[in-house]
Amino acid sequence: MNDNMNSNMQLATFAAGCFWGIEEAFRKTKGVKSTMVGYTGGRLENPTYEDVCTDKTGHAEAVQIQFDPSEVSYEKLLDVFWSIHDPTTMNRQGPDMGSQYRSMISFHTPEQEEIAKKSKEALERSGRFKNKIVTEILPALTFYKAEEYHQQYYMKRGGGSCYVRPMSE
Repeated sequence: MNDNMNSNMQLATFAAGCFWGIEEAFRKTKGVKSTMVGYTGGRLENPTYEDVCTDKTGHAEAVQIQFDPSEVSYEKLLDVFWSIHDPTTMNRQGPDMGSQYRSMISFHTPEQEEIAKKSKEALERSGRFKNKIVTEILPALTFYKAEEYHQQYYMKRGGGSCYVRPMSE
């Protein structure tokens, strides 16, 4: 996604379960200019969906977002991220189980790392969730674009969303 990126645009990468739902939530967020679903955080180069579904590659289903920081802040993107999944379940979102469905923030800059860590700490202190937040915050690694049929899945095919709204405590 970097190749065509306007100089004032930034990247953000999030994993929060099934990438179809998280992409749809971010695609509808004002200031997000493009989204791409794919795989990141694992060992296998150029993984396929079938590879990642084995739960043996270490990759997570993720979405990479190009956004305009003059229209939407990274903090707002984090608010969307926290609201669309349960960050307290290890390697699971709803019925989807496996490390490919883990909760992860992949930061692209030191500023994103700092903001993400502060956001997670504030959420933990808020008492919104009764269980500990297990979201990983890691440097962005190589992002492998998923197969074309996964891109903007809900927009192309209609339908709802596969993300699970977390229960607030």
